[in-house]
Amino acid sequence: MRMTARQESVRYGGETLALPVYLDHHATTPLDPRVLEAMLPYFGKRFGNPHSVHHAYGWAAEEAVEQARTQVAALIGARAQEIVFTSGATESNNLAIRGAAANAQGKQHVVTVESEHPCVLESCRALVAAGWRVTWLPVRPDGLLDLEALAEALADDTALVSVMAVNHEIGVIQPLAEIGALCREKGVLFHSDAAQAAGRIPLDVKAMSVDLMSLSAHKLYGPKGIGALYVRGRPPVPIEPLIVGGGQERGLRSGTLPTPLCVGFGAAADIARREMAADAERIGGLRDHLLARLTAALPELRLNGDRERRVTGNLNLRVPGLDGEELLSEIGDVAASTGSACSSASLEPSPVLRALGLTDEEVQGSIRLGLGRFTSRAEVDFAAERIVAAVARVRAGTGA
Repeated sequence: MRMTARQESVRYGGETLALPVYLDHHATTPLDPRVLEAMLPYFGKRFGNPHSVHHAYGWAAEEAVEQARTQVAALIGARAQEIVFTSGATESNNLAIRGAAANAQGKQHVVTVESEHPCVLESCRALVAAGWRVTWLPVRPDGLLDLEALAEALADDTALVSVMAVNHEIGVIQPLAEIGALCREKGVLFHSDAAQAAGRIPLDVKAMSVDLMSLSAHKLYGPKGIGALYVRGRPPVPIEPLIVGGGQERGLRSGTLPTPLCVGFGAAADIARREMAADAERIGGLRDHLLARLTAALPELRLNGDRERRVTGNLNLRVPGLDGEELLSEIGDVAASTGSACSSASLEPSPVLRALGLTDEEVQGSIRLGLGRFTSRAEVDFAAERIVAAVARVRAGTGA
């Protein structure tokens, strides 16, 4: 149910809270003011094309882009030349999966997971249409991949394994290092969609034996419209470009780079690298406080996904007998969701929650709460009150 857009404020707990209180940080994060400050000059006087090599305007833009590339690389333990800028994680995932498949040298098998993001699942389905075999691995009821099942799925003709680092709905953290070690042992490329992980948990592509990693700026307080694909350079991973033209980004992704967005991505990555641990500790405390308040008032509340192996800002919850869409419609002062923003238009139950073995009723009764860098204690307390009150109203209206 779509409600009329409105935004106001309220005094609560000694703070002035903007309404609705934003608890949907897995859909997108607000732009960090420090990131905006870094970007602004490149919307104005520093407007040069970073690919113009004959004058100072182009040189200045190129220098800014390369600094951003270095900052993004540092966030994941990569080298700057291994970072390819894209329009976002969806393009990066497509380029990684379909681009690697085009250079698979006779191999025609991909392994992925049922709970992956739609852009990974659809990229794999495109390979099926082209004659490839795809193994869709299930997850355990806690949302984590069974490593033994992965090992058994690897075959002589397996070209690529694609497993996301952090799930976009339930926030669980997959064991990347163990997955990478299995793939390296079998000579199989390992791709990970890290859009929800970068800036939230430490990542090291070398230590984790990752060959390809997808990133998105707007998931870590950067601008929308910019992402990156890490492509291992030693030894190089051969992939075919999806977008051809002027040969930018080492021929892997043609098109003029948007300097302001690259700069914003770099600034966001640098802030995340320096402040990630402090952010995680503070957000984790708020998340635990919110869960404690909700479970005290609603002891029947259930958490979807592993309790411990999840990013600190994520709560995916269900109240037996309630419909998530109806519940959200009753919580007009809290911005949350029932699942992935990329698939919210679909009428089908969440494939992520279905993969956990939940019934359709349990899936439809689930909501996702995502806390972030700027979430306050007052906002958490306000949200807890509103959610509990909304549950009571829905129950009174439905007899649940």
